[in-house]
Amino acid sequence: MDILFDTANLDDIERLTPIYPVTGVTTNPSILKAEGKIDFYPHMRRIREIIGPNRTLHVQVLAKTAQGMIDDAHRLLDKIDADVYPKIPTTEAGIAAMRHLKEEGVKVTATAIYSKTQGFLAIATGVDYLAPYYNRMQSLDIDTRGTIEVLAGFIKRFDAPGKIMAASFKNVAQVSHALESGADAVTLSPKLLRAALSAPDIDRAVDDFIKDWKAIYGTTELP
Repeated sequence: MDILFDTANLDDIERLTPIYPVTGVTTNPSILKAEGKIDFYPHMRRIREIIGPNRTLHVQVLAKTAQGMIDDAHRLLDKIDADVYPKIPTTEAGIAAMRHLKEEGVKVTATAIYSKTQGFLAIATGVDYLAPYYNRMQSLDIDTRGTIEVLAGFIKRFDAPGKIMAASFKNVAQVSHALESGADAVTLSPKLLRAALSAPDIDRAVDDFIKDWKAIYGTTELP
């Protein structure tokens, strides 16, 4: 199971990566917008420095044509590093770009997946990750869990190399449901991940343990 941070905030990445068992970082222009007008390529290279060579870094292309996406992917690989996963939207042009990049040996993440058909096509191109947009699909009354289950079955049936990396979450229940449905990975904001560990009931349980220990032994520390 892979857990990735969906952020470009350097402070969060540097502070929280040693705490949480994250295996990578994903970004897109909407995430970058929250950081202001950053110096893009040095910022991405700094993320790589923080997370190290063994975690994955996924960065979105901007072009809408196949050749434009291929060119964007090459820019990312040249100006960040050779291990970046270009994020390619799963459109007709995107499928063409994915096929070309995979023939070059580039690691690819297929994004903006809303349907089984998009997922099937992305898997068939041999992408490394495919990212169904969980909350956005739910908002359109799409059977998100069923879609992930079918795609996971397709990968297993045909022994395909791709991993399902569910994205676009609004609450931790959606994250759990995606993993239960067969997602291999989830990418979510550090804020959402931290929320899962900050419920009042959790803090109350910890405080009760300390209170009960003190009632017995008169201290709040183990001897």
